[in-house]
Amino acid sequence: MRNPPNEPLGYGNADARKARESGPERRCVLTGDNAPRDVLVRLAISPDGDVLPDALARAPGRGAWIGVTRAQLEDAIAGGKLKGALARAFKGARLTIPDNLPEMVEQALTRAVLDRLGLEMRAGKLILGNDRIAEQARMGGVAWLGHAADAAVDGTRKLDQAWRVGMDAEGSGRGGMRLPLDRAALSVALGRDNVVHLALADNASAERVALPLRRLLHFTGAIQAVADDIGQWTNAAA
Repeated sequence: MRNPPNEPLGYGNADARKARESGPERRCVLTGDNAPRDVLVRLAISPDGDVLPDALARAPGRGAWIGVTRAQLEDAIAGGKLKGALARAFKGARLTIPDNLPEMVEQALTRAVLDRLGLEMRAGKLILGNDRIAEQARMGGVAWLGHAADAAVDGTRKLDQAWRVGMDAEGSGRGGMRLPLDRAALSVALGRDNVVHLALADNASAERVALPLRRLLHFTGAIQAVADDIGQWTNAAA
């Protein structure tokens, strides 16, 4: 018997959206705009003065936050705008901005997502294997569904349909999220062969993965294309 679906998590949920809006915000040193902390990227300074990405926003000491895409960061570095902004943010401290900082940021954010998925797998919350995902999805036991960037359309469509059945949402068009990660990256990170589709069993797991994933999507610019549909990425499982 299917579990009755609850309200989906993510930006499409009014309560979740309200919580984010009232949650902690930070100011982007490049644009001057305030935004939720969970979509901005924190930069920190190493003991040697190197500016480095702090993907989990946990490094000690003063930090500076950026809320721009990779392309915008590259432009800010090339034009000297980032150097000036960080000089003000770090009160004139001696610092060095690596030429490949944008690449370092994306790599750090990607690693944060993959590490989080690995932790959820070790906790028994990550569901792998097409047949197992489909079975759990039809029973309402999937809170979040994801597909590798290079997943085939046919396999993706079948699992999306099974998920809609479990949500009592047939005909809604809802589907899992196509990740900015291919099967090779997922397989290596999770230590499994050919990881193309993956699912999370409960809301708490989905929210833990959502935090680093939002940052990665925002930085790569992918979130702009899917902002209106982000609410369909997760669905509560009782």
